[in-house]
Amino acid sequence: MQETQVEEKKKKAEGRFSSELFSWGESLMAVLIFFVVVFTFFVRLIGVDGSSMYPTLQDRSIMLVSDLNYTPEKGDIVVLRKEGFYNDQPIVKRIIATGGDTIDIDPVTGDVLVNGEVLDEPYIAEKINTLEKMGDMTYPQTVPEGCVFVMGDNRNYSTDSRWSQLGMVDERYILGHVLSVVYPFSEFGSVA
Repeated sequence: MQETQVEEKKKKAEGRFSSELFSWGESLMAVLIFFVVVFTFFVRLIGVDGSSMYPTLQDRSIMLVSDLNYTPEKGDIVVLRKEGFYNDQPIVKRIIATGGDTIDIDPVTGDVLVNGEVLDEPYIAEKINTLEKMGDMTYPQTVPEGCVFVMGDNRNYSTDSRWSQLGMVDERYILGHVLSVVYPFSEFGSVA
């Protein structure tokens, strides 16, 4: 009699354990499906390779990027990919001008002008070294509709729209805009 009661208690305990394990498995599967859907359709994690966006972004930072309902605007930090440029790898740059804007770079001071106005750029590492880093484009340039002019914040160490190999970037090449930095944790948060 006692043996059957002990066996029944064991079976109940095993049943509870199996039920608990199954419940945990269901929860983990739901979380996994949620993350797959979010990272497939809404956001991506993309790493920074290089120092062209210093001091805003550090080499090897990881960013959360989205293209959901995105329209390019001046000042946005974007990830883009242009065939034949940088081994077809994504690059991170800041939008300086959009379609219809006129971009100019003062060859004496290194100031960047959009539509005749000098940009206030507290985010740059330093002004452009006008003797070596002006690029191979001539100025002023008008940005074609549907394109953007991009530059890295570390102007003297950035290959960007100042160079004809990248030039004006078709908006369709933009993979998304940077929402925030997620790693390193000391830099966690939105970017300006």
